[in-house]
Amino acid sequence: MQEIAASPETVFSYLVEPAKFTAWMGVGAELDPRPGGRVRIDVDGEHIAVGEFVTVDPPHRVVMTWGWENNRSVPPGSTTVEISLKPHGRGTLLHLRHTGLPDEKERRSHQGGWNQYTGNMAALLNRRP
Repeated sequence: MQEIAASPETVFSYLVEPAKFTAWMGVGAELDPRPGGRVRIDVDGEHIAVGEFVTVDPPHRVVMTWGWENNRSVPPGSTTVEISLKPHGRGTLLHLRHTGLPDEKERRSHQGGWNQYTGNMAALLNRRP
């Protein structure tokens, strides 16, 4: 869970708008935020996540499939990422759940990555005037 000093509407926009998404994660993103719409995130020029949106419920929830190009352990679209946003005081609580990962090594790796990137989002939005 990540506490963010911005409204759910603002945080939601950073989950579905490519330019805002890459402000906290990645160097490029193709996002079509509707059920069945494409998700393609170039995290660092080498690791590319691919999936599709399953649920887009502004400003409360985003569910997408997730996996990596050229990765047999976690292939494109093979796992699910669910992000829920809840108002909390003047800000938002972001809860992220990643399911379907094949083993403990992948769960630890993805948990570390998500903690880093949602921390990036919190730091970015907490600096906003």
